[in-house]
Amino acid sequence: MKKVSLVLSGGGARGLAHIGVLEELEQQGYEIHSITGTSMGAVVGGIYAAGKLKEFKEWTLKLDKIDVFNLVDFTLFKSGFIEGDKAFEELSGFIPDKQIQDLPIRFCATATDLISKKQVVFREGSLYKAMRASVAIPNVITPVKNEESILVDGGVINNIPIPHAPRNDNDVLIAVNVNADLPLPEKNEKKKEEEEQSFYQNTIDKFNENLSELFPEDDSNALSYFDIMNVSFELMRNEMVKHILEKYPPDILIETPRYSCEIYDFYKADELIEMGRKAALKGLNDYKDED
Repeated sequence: MKKVSLVLSGGGARGLAHIGVLEELEQQGYEIHSITGTSMGAVVGGIYAAGKLKEFKEWTLKLDKIDVFNLVDFTLFKSGFIEGDKAFEELSGFIPDKQIQDLPIRFCATATDLISKKQVVFREGSLYKAMRASVAIPNVITPVKNEESILVDGGVINNIPIPHAPRNDNDVLIAVNVNADLPLPEKNEKKKEEEEQSFYQNTIDKFNENLSELFPEDDSNALSYFDIMNVSFELMRNEMVKHILEKYPPDILIETPRYSCEIYDFYKADELIEMGRKAALKGLNDYKDED
């Protein structure tokens, strides 16, 4: 049985594909001895390391648009318009918080400290605190204050934290990037004209309407405040990922397309999990063919 050091990227709801990857790795007989994740990769990886992936998967598969909306705790804080704690409170009902150092699988999560301007790696302490800090998307989800630090999404500095992955001799380093520049599967490209907008886009449209009332724009074709912020962040993040993968090439790279969904489309868990499973199967088969 080959042992795996697994690295999971961030990507909002796209990170649900990590569930399918983890299940396929187990199905193929790989033993995961360590997981390193950032943002949504830290959430899925941390829950797996705690032995609660099955419960988490069942919960996500039950989510619909209304459930997702009810988990978004809007706030008037200047540092973000989503507080980000409500979802973790919901999870704590069936996934209790644990100390990272006590988990049966080695785990670390990354966040970004805006004060020191450095990456912070959580290898001990509260699992929930580490996951919550790692998903704090700048200007969207409020940051976490920790002593003299202000912590935000780990993807700000490195969205695929391969350099921090614990390794064993002769293990297999597998990295999962859910924001790859890949075409969507054919069935997802053929969208019906009457298909409704995603929950995410509807929510952002409402947010932009409120902003427009406060800050009217003369150019009706201009990108909205949130569009500019989100697109800029994703562009920078994806360019940094390319450099990381060049500098620290994994043994196996598993990728799913960045256009599989918007970042808050958590109600699409079923198709995202299946997408991750298929991507993992492809990556593992390619690796076997090289041996």
